[in-house]
Amino acid sequence: MRAVDIIRKKRDGGVLSAEEIRWFVSGITDGSIPDYQISAFCMAVYFRGMTFDETAELTFAIRDSGEIMKLPDIGGLRVDKHSTGGVGDKTSLIIAPVVASLGVKVAKMSGRGLGHTGGTVDKLESFAGFRTDLSRDEFVSAVRKTGIAIVGQSADLAPADKKLYALRDVTSTVESMPLIVSSIMGKKLAADDDCILLDVKTGSGSFMKTKKRSAELARIMVDIAKRSGKRARALITDMDKPLGNAIGNSLEVIEAIETLGGKGPADLTEICVVLASEMLSMSDRGTPDECRRKVEKVISDGSALATLAAMVKEQGGDPRWVYDTSLFPKAKYSAPVTAAEDGFIVRTDTEGYGRAALILGAGRAAAEDPVDHAAGIILHKKTGDRVSPGDVIATLYTNRPETLEEASAVLTASTVTGPRRPASKPLVLGRIE
Repeated sequence: MRAVDIIRKKRDGGVLSAEEIRWFVSGITDGSIPDYQISAFCMAVYFRGMTFDETAELTFAIRDSGEIMKLPDIGGLRVDKHSTGGVGDKTSLIIAPVVASLGVKVAKMSGRGLGHTGGTVDKLESFAGFRTDLSRDEFVSAVRKTGIAIVGQSADLAPADKKLYALRDVTSTVESMPLIVSSIMGKKLAADDDCILLDVKTGSGSFMKTKKRSAELARIMVDIAKRSGKRARALITDMDKPLGNAIGNSLEVIEAIETLGGKGPADLTEICVVLASEMLSMSDRGTPDECRRKVEKVISDGSALATLAAMVKEQGGDPRWVYDTSLFPKAKYSAPVTAAEDGFIVRTDTEGYGRAALILGAGRAAAEDPVDHAAGIILHKKTGDRVSPGDVIATLYTNRPETLEEASAVLTASTVTGPRRPASKPLVLGRIE
């Protein structure tokens, strides 16, 4: 086989065989296929798509490109949640400690920021000294000791995806459904968790812009999990506006800590309670109502926050930061973004908000770019809020003052005002078992 023939076949709309897909993924893994051909393959898939069987085969090939993380020495049922990516989506930082504080093991592997969306690993590294590169023994020890560990993808776990993930980000092929599915599920199946909850975002800040496309994505992922013998469930959740008020790594960590302390924004708190309750019910910890009451209790009594502090300490960070968020480094420069018209914010281009944060330094324009953990945005007004000329909609934070003007222009252009308050939407828009 030759890579160029496989690329041509997919470019021309052909259906790839299992053997062709596995050969290509093997070449990605061993480095025999260069980046420019992998990028061409991603672009061909972006434009031509894949059948369900092709997508499933690509997923399983990515899963099998490295080790399968069998962790019998952890003991107990393991549950994981994965979001398809959004703006201000710091839910993993909240629900993982919540679930772990209730006795369900969370041995989680997370990714870095991709495109306009943030990554859990980048956020956790806002804690000075926090390690996301634990060895297998350290990983197991942390989960056994505290019930939770969140690390970056190991070199041995789905290594083909690590290359694809980085190239998708810089070749504008992030939004391809087969590539999203195979990336998410390839890693999740390699991690070998017992239960997988999928938080599929829909709207202007997600990779799937419509509920129909989001439902299609959710169904494919649930069906692939089922084919692999895993428990899986998907919720379709709203991303037509940022989740919470903070966008950017350390700013989101601080907001997650506030939420674990019972003082978070209403939308972020509610979606985290829903997701954590679903994870518990999938783990046979009670009815949905019983699980919700348990989640609310560990937030109100401080148990979940204490679990986060224990995880931070176990992974090399300073747990004092959990109880005193003023210890997080602050950006040197800030600037307000103000409203120009009277009325209501009727719509936000949430992806535009994510781009503004990226411009400030909170994300990556190229795979090798560093991330400024202090950069980001705090929102003071959101969709549905009334504004008058001069009202501060948001405050921008950065260590690169030359980015403030461009980021402000992008955020302003992404905010639409009108004379009438828009109808509110539920946070959870659909559910797929």
